[in-house]
Amino acid sequence: MLLETPSAVRKPAPKSARTYAAVMLMTVFWSLNYIAAKFALRSFPPILYACLRMILAGAMMFVTYLLWVRHRPKAMISKWPRRDLLILGVIGILGMVGNQILFVAGLGRTSVAHAALVIATTPVQVLLLACVRGQERLSATKVCGMAMAIGGIGVLNLSPGRSARGASILGDFLVFLCAFSFALYSVLGKERMKRFGAIPVNALGFGVSALLLLAPVWLMGRDFHFAAVPAMGWWMLAYMSAISSVLCYIIYSKALETLPASRVASFSYAQPFIACLAAWWLLGEPVTLPVAMGGMMVLGGVWLTGRN
Repeated sequence: MLLETPSAVRKPAPKSARTYAAVMLMTVFWSLNYIAAKFALRSFPPILYACLRMILAGAMMFVTYLLWVRHRPKAMISKWPRRDLLILGVIGILGMVGNQILFVAGLGRTSVAHAALVIATTPVQVLLLACVRGQERLSATKVCGMAMAIGGIGVLNLSPGRSARGASILGDFLVFLCAFSFALYSVLGKERMKRFGAIPVNALGFGVSALLLLAPVWLMGRDFHFAAVPAMGWWMLAYMSAISSVLCYIIYSKALETLPASRVASFSYAQPFIACLAAWWLLGEPVTLPVAMGGMMVLGGVWLTGRN
């Protein structure tokens, strides 16, 4: 029997390595999203800001799609079946309008630490939805992991002094719904992203979302003094539109074309650590004992749920 030499050991394909590197970069950008939103909400009302972000991101994604489709005329959205257009439009509303408005609304009522830890339950929610659709199966280990993660959220919200640190049950619940809408987007959109591609699918979702939000922005913006917004507010809006919306959604969707949805979502494990560190440094948010205990329970439960 011949021994396998080091040169014969299988190495990751370059494409897979690039995909993982891109997803890691996306995780960093999304972790800094919490800080950007906190700075932006000092200048904008939460809902108006979220809607402006979606409209700006929709315009950027439409330009990206036009550049992409120039050499792919057969991939034009107008040539897709109507049923797929309808389904992808609904998925886009769930994963973009729902996700981003709930994120900003929730973050305005809770702390960065709480929001990042609640978002970290996204892989658990992805697994549950995949089980409902028959894509995966539950096991005793996975159920225990889910219970641990939910218990960690309970520790975060039942700890004394929660409101004094800027966190609230309502804020955490809105962030939880944000994670749920993104889990729906991940599970329901995966198959069609393989068929149609990440850029056109996202262009359709962002485009439909932007059109739906034009009227609300006009109504909310009539009495808002845009000239009073400082440069920091506009820079944060640009960052959250171009980087954490357009670029990160494209990276995420591209990764879904080749990797399991639960594996891509599992990169959210790192978000609480990066976000809490940045919040401590830039916003002065303390990392308290209940946050540390609840965080360990959430991340431990999510890790246990994601084990094969």
